[in-house]
Order: sequence, then structure tokens, then C-alpha cells
Amino acid sequence: MSKTVYLSFPLTEEDVRSLEVGDIVYLTGTIHTVRDMGHARALEMLDRGEKLPFSLSDSAIWHAAPIVKQDETGKWHILSAGSTTSSRFTPLGSEIIRRLGMRCTIGKGTMYQEAVDTMQEVGSIYLNTTGGCAAMYAQQVEEVETVHWLDLGLPEAIWVMRVKEFGPLIVGIDSHGNSLYENMKKTLRANMHAEAEKAGVDLERNFSYMPLSILGRPRKLDE
Repeated sequence: MSKTVYLSFPLTEEDVRSLEVGDIVYLTGTIHTVRDMGHARALEMLDRGEKLPFSLSDSAIWHAAPIVKQDETGKWHILSAGSTTSSRFTPLGSEIIRRLGMRCTIGKGTMYQEAVDTMQEVGSIYLNTTGGCAAMYAQQVEEVETVHWLDLGLPEAIWVMRVKEFGPLIVGIDSHGNSLYENMKKTLRANMHAEAEKAGVDLERNFSYMPLSILGRPRKLDE
């Protein structure tokens, strides 16, 4: 049965290893938004032996591009903050987790097997935000502590935010090699087979068509 956990940064390996897919998490502390160009620049700096201007190892990466405004004093405020799709960050995100020993990544959707393997090795987790809750998550940001790399543009900049009981977040990938996305696929596949059998559908001859299939070919029901 899933559990609800309240955690504060920095996370320990024990904190992370105690979580399983499906658990509900609320976070307090500092998180960083990092997108495509942020991942690339961070890894380029690490490759050159340079130190990053922010500490990711004691925080979390959030795959997000918040909508922000700056008041008359120059202080930044988060108006809305929703996750972007995380699957595309699998290669670069996995490398950052491995090289910095990161404990936590936040995003939307899933990350693929390379990330699952890396998180199991390092002791790290991937947390899913809830879709449609960007305004709510923005309200959980207590303060924008600072921003880095504004030259990349507002969406791609690294926004450093202090949050309080940030959530609900669902453990989408735990540190034991489990993926909520893959578990759901297995359940869906089993249900499809059961319903097909009830309906008398021959799975060897009938296909489910995917309109956006990359290869433009019919895909078997159990693929």
C-alpha cells in the first residue's frame, strides 16, 4: 500500500531508498528548474572541470519552465509552474544524476530505462507532478532565491526556488528499479488481453492502429 511522506532537503540515501512507486511525497527546501539548454550547459561545464554556480546534489531538478514576473524592486515571483515532459531528458538527466549523486528529479510523464537503472545505482527517485496544477504548485513556492543563466531565456534559465510542502508528487521511478509507467503498461496489456479474449478477438490477426506510429505501420495489440 502506498504511503504519504513529507521530506526536506537535503535528502539522504536512506530517505530515497525508503520510497516505492506510487508513494505520495511532499518536499520542503530548495529546487532548481532545469530544461534542455540547462542540462547541456551544466554537463559542458562539468566536462571542462568547472564548478556549477548552484548545488544540485543537495536539491532537486524540476523539468519546468515557470511563468514569472519581476516587481519594481527587481524581485522575481512565480505565477505558474507546470512540468514539461521528462522522457526527452533521459540521457542528459541520467548523466547528471550519476555525476552529481543527485537524489531527486521532478517532472511529467516518465523517464526511460537508462534513468531507471541510474536511479537504482545511485539511490535516486523520479517524482511526478499532477497535470493541470501549475497554479497550485506556484503557490507552494515561498520565494525565488535567485536565477542563473538568464541569457538562455526565461523558460530555459535555472530558477532556484524555496518551496514548502511542495506536492502532491507521486513516486514514478523508485531507487529499486521500478517504474510506475512500466507497471501501468503491464496492467494495461493484461487488461487488453483479457477483454480481447472475452470479445473473441484473435490477437494474432487483429491490430490496434497508432495514428502517430513512427514507422507508419500497424502495431500489434500486445506491443
